[in-house]
Amino acid sequence: MIKNLKIAIQMDPLEKLTLKGDTTFILGLEAIKRNFEVYFFTPNDLIYKNDDVFANVKLLHLSLENGKEEFSYGVTKNIKLSKFDVILMRQDPPFNMAYITATHILEKISSKTLIINNPFYVRNSPEKIFVTEFSKFMPETLITRDLNEIFKFKKKNKNVIMKPLYGNGGEGVFLIKENDSNFNVIVENFLKNFDEQIIIQKFIPEVKKGDKRIILIDGKIAGAINRIPAKNENRSNMHVGGKPTKTSLTKNDILICEKISPYLKSKGLFFVGIDIIGNYITEINVTSPTGIREINRLNKTNIEKKFWDEILKVVN
Repeated sequence: MIKNLKIAIQMDPLEKLTLKGDTTFILGLEAIKRNFEVYFFTPNDLIYKNDDVFANVKLLHLSLENGKEEFSYGVTKNIKLSKFDVILMRQDPPFNMAYITATHILEKISSKTLIINNPFYVRNSPEKIFVTEFSKFMPETLITRDLNEIFKFKKKNKNVIMKPLYGNGGEGVFLIKENDSNFNVIVENFLKNFDEQIIIQKFIPEVKKGDKRIILIDGKIAGAINRIPAKNENRSNMHVGGKPTKTSLTKNDILICEKISPYLKSKGLFFVGIDIIGNYITEINVTSPTGIREINRLNKTNIEKKFWDEILKVVN
């Protein structure tokens, strides 16, 4: 049995993060509590040479005392990444070419080292497109740049949500109501500012009651919260004022999880956050799922312990 794992976390610099409530921080802290060696590096620290992958890593020290998160780094070392037992890909989106390049490089060692999540399928599973694999559980959705299709969709569904295909954190999300005089301007701005298709969905009024974030670890439900939008908001993301509240899962929520879990497991998507509004799944987050500290606080759970317990089952 492996007792002392060697862990590398690819993430954004901690000094640029809001550590209070940060999921990666608590995952790293739990690993350190288990006497695992935990190292830090950013995507910019990746090096491919001589048919192998290296990174400039730093030993990571984390602590949480009296509700205050602290961190420090050790000296930088150039280490072959296949020497690590587990690598966590935890940098935040945007899902851009830098992100994609990091997945290509890490994929080179995915047969030697457990990488969470599998970089090949992270690259091929952007949240708003990946969810179309389960279209029977989605709200009516259009992904296009075709103006005629956009106008027909709007006419049919009246109230719609428009958002960038690769956005995150609720940025650039618009509710366009039936008689919104700004509809044409919003569409023009989207087409001007984004090269790729845009996504338009039928508005789900139940969003006022909240947007559930359900965490799956190796295909199993680990916990959930409901995020209530702020007053006069239709976005429930906590980045824009969404309030996390305790929740329970409906039969439909559980059914959705049961239907998608085998697919996620088969693709090496070990740590996943899914978003459900009403009876519909809206996103499947495989890049850097968040929310476990809010779930822990509201439910007196320790999802980070479940995470590493399941990791140990895989690496052992």
